[in-house]
Amino acid sequence: MTNALETKALGTDVSAAFEEFSRAFEAFKETNDQRLEALEARRPVDILVEEKLARIDAALDETKSRLDRMALDLRRPPLGGPVAPAVDEHKSAFHTYVRTGEASGLKALEEKALSAGSGPDGGYLVPADVEGEVLRRLAAISPIRSLATVRLISGGTYKRAVATAGPATGWVGEQEPRPQTNGPTLAEQTFPAMELYAMPAATQTLLDDAVVDIDAWLAEEVETAFAEQEGVAFVNGNGVNKPKGFLAYERVANANWSWGKIGTISTGAAGAFADEAPADVLLDLVHALKAGYRQNASFIFNRKTQSVIRKMKDEEGRYLWQPPAGPGQHASLLSFPVVEAEDMPDIAADAPAVAFGDFRRGYLVVDRAGVRVLRDPYSAKPYVLFYTTKRVGGGVQDFDAIKLLTFSE
Repeated sequence: MTNALETKALGTDVSAAFEEFSRAFEAFKETNDQRLEALEARRPVDILVEEKLARIDAALDETKSRLDRMALDLRRPPLGGPVAPAVDEHKSAFHTYVRTGEASGLKALEEKALSAGSGPDGGYLVPADVEGEVLRRLAAISPIRSLATVRLISGGTYKRAVATAGPATGWVGEQEPRPQTNGPTLAEQTFPAMELYAMPAATQTLLDDAVVDIDAWLAEEVETAFAEQEGVAFVNGNGVNKPKGFLAYERVANANWSWGKIGTISTGAAGAFADEAPADVLLDLVHALKAGYRQNASFIFNRKTQSVIRKMKDEEGRYLWQPPAGPGQHASLLSFPVVEAEDMPDIAADAPAVAFGDFRRGYLVVDRAGVRVLRDPYSAKPYVLFYTTKRVGGGVQDFDAIKLLTFSE
């Protein structure tokens, strides 16, 4: 009953936060209209208007972040519930290990099934439902993971063959000879899974408290640490002991695009949008992507870039950026979803500050099955540390599915 009441209260809070966000956006539009009227009339913009606009802009971002967190909490399933006897045995042994350090139960399971034992780097696998919850939370709060294709693998590396050019084809008459066609051009892509770790700490008092849900505590402690590190790597990672981010690949002007590179569109001004018709380049970016990819495409940029784009209008005076239609949904730009990724660069000379593409086809995340925990009660007394590791990799799998907007001439 308590959970039902808490869920109902949280749903009420989400609705209230969404109404607050909608009111803030209306105030934003009204204030920005005053700024634009002054600019069109070639009058100096009142400093009070600029300050008010900045405050509302910051409030919009803060309210949207709070709304996303509450919507995420509302969607989270409980970790408890009936489980199979073998799973329950593993879970019980794992709880004993986390609370007391007694590992005999997990060692016995290791003898029966290697999948429940320790890895070469030490530690023990967490129960399957805890691992699933960690991955669900990462999918919800890690921007690129939420868009990308995710593959679960059992080995250390995922390999796939991809056709960089299809076989030659053509039309012929009924009686004409059929010329021999060339075969497809294939390339092998390799995505190694690298080790990512977090080290939450707990007091022994917390671990001794039978009321504390150890599964939920562990998932909550590692989700933010994992999501932050993944966010950096999936965008900017160099591929050395970490995933390779989509901004780490070679970039070329879209007119000169070839497989293995990311095509770019330039704004025409160094470190800024063009003075005349600044929004036109966003349309150019959209249409640089082939029609087959646009259907599921999204914009990705950080909060500072969003603050600039949020003020833009089309030729008919309509705002290009639109607020989400409901709690837990994305804002939109030119009718495409907007995903905030704080690891995207700020607007600066030559910076690829805006990405647009079908990231489900364009970017691949590989998760090696198994999240491991090693209990350490000695290194930070009186706290108990939990060295928690997972293996993850990533990289671009379709170079035609992602385009970048660079702020250059």
